[in-house]
Amino acid sequence: MPSPDTPGDVYLFATCVIDLVSPDAGEDAVEVLERLGVRVHFPQDQTCCGQPAYTTGYPEEARRVAAAQLDLFPEPWPIVVPSGSCGGMMVHHWPRLFAGDPVRGPKADAIAARVVEFMAFVAPRLDPGLLAEAPPTRVCLHTSCTARREMGAHRTGSELLRSLPGVELAVHDHEPECCGFGGTFSVKHPEISAAMAQDKTDALLATGSDGFVSGDCGCLLNLNGTLEKRGAPLRGRHVASFLRERMDAAGGTRA
Repeated sequence: MPSPDTPGDVYLFATCVIDLVSPDAGEDAVEVLERLGVRVHFPQDQTCCGQPAYTTGYPEEARRVAAAQLDLFPEPWPIVVPSGSCGGMMVHHWPRLFAGDPVRGPKADAIAARVVEFMAFVAPRLDPGLLAEAPPTRVCLHTSCTARREMGAHRTGSELLRSLPGVELAVHDHEPECCGFGGTFSVKHPEISAAMAQDKTDALLATGSDGFVSGDCGCLLNLNGTLEKRGAPLRGRHVASFLRERMDAAGGTRA
């Protein structure tokens, strides 16, 4: 049965990185939400939240990108975002982009109030019984810098993983640190980015974990690429994919 406070309907803002690089994570997010008893609505015209332009110093371009999304979520349903970085952009920076705009400002504020990061939505509503028969595993959590600062994803992510039957959460000593991706940072400063990713993957490998999970596909792209280059077997998965795999292994079905 769905949790009593689980809404019947949600929007999914899937993010451009998931759309272009990791569509399986978006599909898995939909599947997990549906197994919680939620009807998922995906506005087809959604694109990017505008964060790459915004954090690179192009607020006008970011404003145009964000403006194109403002009318895509007309119903008063939660907007679930499987990325703490994009969620943080929508919650904290869309209202700033449209501050003083009498038309778009209230729309941005209303959307910001309804945005929920994926792990924060799932954690209080997931029935552990859906995963009870999944095999034991030991994993680390990686949260992106923005997800950590702006959405508290390190807390909700830890809460979620610790609640899962058969899952041991291994804490690594670089968990609060950046993986080196940082959107365009990794392109503008590749040497620094590579050194940061090296430190991060050293810490992940030192735990002896079976893998790691994250709520942000940009970080996963960077860390998995670094691990592959190093010839290390460790890999990370989006938390939605991790949950779906464990649900499938346990025979968990829709609520």
